[in-house]
Amino acid sequence: MQDGVKLLTEEELALIHALQMRPRAAWTDLGRVLGVDPVTVARRWQRLSDRGEAWVSVSPGPAVFDLLCAAFVDIDCAAGRTDAVVANLAMHPHMLTLERAGGSNRILATVATGDFGQMSRYTLDVLPAIAHITAVRTRIVTHWFAEGGSWRIDALAPGQREQLRTRPAPTGAERGRRVTQLDRALIGELSRDGRAAHSVLAAALGTSASTIKRRIDELTGLGLLSFRCDFARPLGGWPVAVTFWATAPTAALPEIGYGLIRLPQTRNCAAVSGTHNLVLQAGLHSVTEVTRFENQIATLHPELVITERTITLRHEKLLGRILDHHGRSRAVVPPDVWRDTAPAQGRSC
Repeated sequence: MQDGVKLLTEEELALIHALQMRPRAAWTDLGRVLGVDPVTVARRWQRLSDRGEAWVSVSPGPAVFDLLCAAFVDIDCAAGRTDAVVANLAMHPHMLTLERAGGSNRILATVATGDFGQMSRYTLDVLPAIAHITAVRTRIVTHWFAEGGSWRIDALAPGQREQLRTRPAPTGAERGRRVTQLDRALIGELSRDGRAAHSVLAAALGTSASTIKRRIDELTGLGLLSFRCDFARPLGGWPVAVTFWATAPTAALPEIGYGLIRLPQTRNCAAVSGTHNLVLQAGLHSVTEVTRFENQIATLHPELVITERTITLRHEKLLGRILDHHGRSRAVVPPDVWRDTAPAQGRSC
């Protein structure tokens, strides 16, 4: 690659896949599956982390989507001003993901807020007032079939995957499904390092390690929190991300949505408001796979009509991580979707 940047090795990809399945697993458990000693695994991960080529962070649990409001937001920028807009928006805790999509002056953002009212204020009042933004189009997510944290690469043998597979955590009762101030602070720390030890988190938050462990267990059990391992996708062999906007018969939408998430290429899939009622985002190895993947979808779901497909030219931010041109993590803006207001224009959070 350019600039002397090297692709990830097979051993590194295997470790990333293992951490996608068990993001907070002990090095001894990971080493046993990968066939190397724990010290080697830990050192391998440290190198990846130090270079910003892979990281573990928090991810929304399945129950979170019942508490939040999410949207895909198309943003048009004045010619030649997109870099400035991206730099501004990247600091917003509500902006989970930022993609340079389509033309050079277009941004596709994934946004989450604490409720519908916040989403309305953010997309109708805050975003249009930011300098150099010329248009904002919002598609509200009405149901998530899958989000990016469930996406897996294919670097482990079936036997290795079986050793790492865990049973789904039991879903807690509706009572207690709320996010506290401590939870928000804890999520902020975990977004920086999803493998941080309980003792480290406790020291940062001024509480005990037992309290941290108990609350992480409660949040994951309630479906409010999960963990994910991400990596520099261009360096790992997945340089192409594509977004498909499609229309499905309303009655068939659930069957189609849950069918699409079984495809290994699928990263995100959601029902949305607007002209098209379904969005599908996929990770691919090359641009030539886009048409083949679309044909595969058409064969499996002939009633689904894809009306637009957009290839991401560059990921600027991925679930709070600000990325460089190779997809490496260079900074963290912890997501805090419960914050009531976005930052004022030109001021970072």
